[in-house]
Amino acid sequence: MARDMPDQDTASLPSDDLIHAAASLTRDLHDARRAIYWTDFVVSAAAGYVALTLAIAAPGWARTAAVAAAAAALYRAVSFVHELTHLRPKAVPGFHTAWNLMIGVPLLLPSFMYEGIHTLHHTRTRYGTDADPEYLPLAKMRPWTLVVFLAAAALAPLALFIRYALLAPFSLVIPPLRRTVVEQFSALAIRPGFRRPRPEGDWLVWEVAASLWAVGLLIMAATGVIPLAALAIFLAVASGVAVLNQLRTLAAHLWENDGGPISVTAQYLDSVNIPRGPLAALWAPVGLRFHALHHLLPGLPYHALGEAHRRLETALPPDSAYHRASHKGLLPLLKRLATASVSHPRGAAIRG
Repeated sequence: MARDMPDQDTASLPSDDLIHAAASLTRDLHDARRAIYWTDFVVSAAAGYVALTLAIAAPGWARTAAVAAAAAALYRAVSFVHELTHLRPKAVPGFHTAWNLMIGVPLLLPSFMYEGIHTLHHTRTRYGTDADPEYLPLAKMRPWTLVVFLAAAALAPLALFIRYALLAPFSLVIPPLRRTVVEQFSALAIRPGFRRPRPEGDWLVWEVAASLWAVGLLIMAATGVIPLAALAIFLAVASGVAVLNQLRTLAAHLWENDGGPISVTAQYLDSVNIPRGPLAALWAPVGLRFHALHHLLPGLPYHALGEAHRRLETALPPDSAYHRASHKGLLPLLKRLATASVSHPRGAAIRG
């Protein structure tokens, strides 16, 4: 049976009525504006690669600044994979292919690793349960799990390099390894033990492309065609992208569900909006700072979320549950999560 999390006033909590009201107030905002998608994505990717080139060439502090700039710009470009999973077919023609060619393959993050996985997180009967690949009860787990959570992100680019340069080629001749690679190493999931369903569509094309790119990098580095320092800087930038995303992930939810099914009310209040704050668009780009609103209206394009929030904030009364999902920023949310974790020293172990 669905249940609400404790200590919530149920008088004005979200329900299907809130979802219907949100849909009604935003009915004219659902069209993806192609020019915005293309301009934002191409500029972000180009800025990231220019900064990466400068990082490889520049000395000292200039290199450090360029690495930070490359990570920030590429993080924004990477974040468009979230849009790929929600865009209607043919809403932005060619965007799927362009994203994979410009970001997915070069950063060893082809979109199939997210597509077919993220939608499970949005299934109402799965959210926050053991069947949700993108959820862990972090607020009720031991504090060291938060450290492991961030450390895993920092090492993710190296793991992806191994996955595509070594495991993928060898798995073609070792069937058991192939099953493991597809089921366990082909999903951007945070729940250990998650086994993904077999990907669909053109995923094999992008896996082969990413594998060829990774093998090519390995050969060029081994033969001196590209300096090892350049490869190390590339991996450092990719690591920065992963850590930024992991920090944003920590602030996307309150992570208070213990694994059982919960109501739509609890799902909404366990998610987070950051409507204000000068840095929110940097650490939660491409609409990700309106994560709770996104869970209400997952089909709304990222560029419409700000306007949708303004409409709902204005139309709904101050005591509406909609306002309860708004929070002040990254640091307060991280502090809240850390405090909750410390207050549960016997929190749950990570479960698969």
